[in-house]
Amino acid sequence: MQIVRNIADLRQAVANLRISGAQVALVPTMGALHAGHIALVDAARARGCQVVASIFVNPTQFGPNEDLDAYPRREAADVALLEAAGAALLWAPDVAAMYPAGFATRISVDGVSERWDGAARPGHFAGVATVVTKLLQQVKPDIALFGEKDYQQLAVIRRFVADLDIDIEIVGVPTQRDDDGVALSSRNAYLSPDERLAARALPRALGEARAAIERGDDVAPALAAAVVRLGEAGFGPIDYVALVDAATLEPVEALNAPARLLAAARLGKTRLIDNLGVEPV
Repeated sequence: MQIVRNIADLRQAVANLRISGAQVALVPTMGALHAGHIALVDAARARGCQVVASIFVNPTQFGPNEDLDAYPRREAADVALLEAAGAALLWAPDVAAMYPAGFATRISVDGVSERWDGAARPGHFAGVATVVTKLLQQVKPDIALFGEKDYQQLAVIRRFVADLDIDIEIVGVPTQRDDDGVALSSRNAYLSPDERLAARALPRALGEARAAIERGDDVAPALAAAVVRLGEAGFGPIDYVALVDAATLEPVEALNAPARLLAAARLGKTRLIDNLGVEPV
């Protein structure tokens, strides 16, 4: 697997990948890779694509009191995982390469970015949209793959790709989970052993809420019960537990169309997010 760190080398490397005639797929990451990231590589390779992975811990999507400095960085281990998965190229720029002196542009997405994590983490999705736009322009892939664990992020990316007429297919890959149901996340490394056990309450609470809503129970009590369960497990503060329209992410009070349960809450010092699809009967 080739590793490149500047734009000129990246463009030449991608051009070389295209010689075979295969499509190019981009898998953007912030490193600290796990099986969830590798599932994106696997999904791209299953389509016959040459896979370009990126590793860049993007400072513009972190708030002033968030974990930018503490975010795990382990490039050597990540390279080994990507090589074993069959990625062809790693794009690993530094901050100066991504945001050179004088950089003054920001991509802001209204609507789908405004609630939920957009409200809990002001400026986060503008940072995401800006860096993903740059990655798409730099690599110019045919497809780009993102995990559904970050469901609102995926919705934001789909919105600006459509709005800006970016001719790239955005592919969502289902959330990868440990055997106990906890969604895989780089930030799970922050959890203590006891917190890791308690984290099981998040997917379980969402699963119970989904079952209640899909069998016809009222939405508000089902969501309230999930909040209570999370509190009993030691989560707090709880930023939100919500049922939203699967496309617009607007809250819904009755299940009349495909929906998504979204949740975000802190467990100790770690903020966890999760989501589940909810389908009308």
